[in-house]
Amino acid sequence: MASIFIDGESGTTGLQIRARLQNHPAITIRSIAEADRKDPAAKRRLMQEVDAVVLCLPDAGAKEVAAIAAEMGEAAPKLLDASTAHRVNPDWVYGFPELTEGHADLIAKAKRVANPGCYPTGGIALLRPLVDAGIIPADHPITVNAVSGYTGGGKAMIAEFDEGTAAPFFLYGLALEHKHVPELQRYSGLTTRPIFVPSVGNFAQGMLVSVPLHLDALPGKPKPADLEAALTARYAKSGWVRVMPADPAARLEPEPLNGSNMLELRVYGNEKHGQAVLVARLDNLGKGASGAAVQNLGLMLGVDVEKALPLAA
Repeated sequence: MASIFIDGESGTTGLQIRARLQNHPAITIRSIAEADRKDPAAKRRLMQEVDAVVLCLPDAGAKEVAAIAAEMGEAAPKLLDASTAHRVNPDWVYGFPELTEGHADLIAKAKRVANPGCYPTGGIALLRPLVDAGIIPADHPITVNAVSGYTGGGKAMIAEFDEGTAAPFFLYGLALEHKHVPELQRYSGLTTRPIFVPSVGNFAQGMLVSVPLHLDALPGKPKPADLEAALTARYAKSGWVRVMPADPAARLEPEPLNGSNMLELRVYGNEKHGQAVLVARLDNLGKGASGAAVQNLGLMLGVDVEKALPLAA
């Protein structure tokens, strides 16, 4: 029986992790008293009694807990950080098991794992195999566009939509300084900073991430089928990432994978015009947050969590 402490379990991601794992036969979830929630000594005592701590906290809070763990040395539990605080920290393993062959083993052996962001999960899954294959040069200018359900914005944004005061759709991050860009660039294998344009729609969960490409501007002028083949080869053994046929006549909606840990990739292309659009679809609270966290916990603790990661209907 493995024991975990979800620090920040009342937030959106923490609640969903708890809901997925609360009936798991091999995992016990420990909680801290509300009065002790910000008491470092009380938190340290609980950390001494569990196998892993999941940090569902603002960046500053995540760094504070990481510092407590560092002071504990070998007695510290494993840490899985769902914040952005450690995603590009070289001392932390990036928590996208499908990143490269063998990366899941790195997560399984790690003491500190940084859970990916929802937007970068889609962008990295699309781009990294193509950069590794040499189809997209690492220094190629890339633009990533994305739309998310409003639950990704936290309690304040959820309240705006629930109260009907939010616009039905909006772009944001238009200063081009979104906190997910460093993560997106590093783990995509890009050396040129990508342009990232996020947006939010009036739906709770679901996400589409898209990358437009001028194929004639790439070395060798690849065809859409070449891109699809490279993605298919990378994820052929994955249980949670799948490359799907792209129907250019269909509408692609963001919500069908809600409640699952699935990530779908598609390549829409027009060979005549030498153009393509890569699209990732996922649940921003599933493979984009709590689902990914549960998947990583399973690796870190050596526990089968497949039943906690249901497939989409």
